[in-house]
Amino acid sequence: MKKDKLFAEFFRNNGVVLGSILFFLVAFWIVFLILLPQISMLNYSLHPNPINLDAGEFADDYTLKNYKYLIFGPEGASDAFNKVDLMVFVRTIIAAMAVTVMNLFLCYPLAYFLGQSKGTGFVRLLVVMLIVPYWINEILRAFALRIIFGDVGVINGLMMQMGLIDQPYDFINADIALYAGLGYAYILLMLFPMYNVIESLDRNQIEAARDMGASWIRIHRRVVIPHAKPGIASGMTMVFMLSAGALAAPQVLGGTSSLWFTQLVYQWFNDTLNWQQGAAYAIVLLIASIAIVLTFMKIFKVNMGDIGK
Repeated sequence: MKKDKLFAEFFRNNGVVLGSILFFLVAFWIVFLILLPQISMLNYSLHPNPINLDAGEFADDYTLKNYKYLIFGPEGASDAFNKVDLMVFVRTIIAAMAVTVMNLFLCYPLAYFLGQSKGTGFVRLLVVMLIVPYWINEILRAFALRIIFGDVGVINGLMMQMGLIDQPYDFINADIALYAGLGYAYILLMLFPMYNVIESLDRNQIEAARDMGASWIRIHRRVVIPHAKPGIASGMTMVFMLSAGALAAPQVLGGTSSLWFTQLVYQWFNDTLNWQQGAAYAIVLLIASIAIVLTFMKIFKVNMGDIGK
């Protein structure tokens, strides 16, 4: 009954024509751009050998062979587990979490400053300055960061001129460039959700807390952060999911020992042309990422409705 009222109110507010168009666009997005691609990927992952890959014709019944490969490796392997791929997977998840936390600490002060400022010209200019670099393609930005962090890059050049180091520091193999690149690539997705929520916070609540003698730490812990929790959850979700599934930054900024799980997926699809194994790896990454996000949402008592705000 509630669903009927919801649809009736939706069409009443938007009209029959516009409401139908919006409903069709949303349905098209969900079905053709989300559900069908994932179902197709799942279907590929459950088949070992195709007859005609382009036509989607498979020779065998459904099997979990491709998923078992991630855990146990190829049949007859000397090791009991596929340590290399499993370690890459775990390292990718942990690194994505680290990037998410790093962006949270970087963006929260700025989001608070922007949200509590009263729309001055400086604030608007600052927002524009944050957005302008993202007019450039992500791959080009990654290569620019590689130049900055390279052995003969800007940072090493300045540090050597200042006498801080005698020889170039390897930011690439130390994964500093990779973490910086991932954080920079998705930092606005953390900033703006928090900014939008903090902007709606009534300053009188902060002033009242200050008048009652609350410290700034207590004000943020008891007033600002609870109010900004939906924006924080939304930003962390987007940054974590995109960092775990990133490919351009790890390919360009990753060192010799910083293999990303998405690079393994790319190799299965493009180098070995084993789409079924690549699909299985992709499905595992997707399910693991969703499970981690839902777990933390439950821990911090955030629901989907809050993120949707």
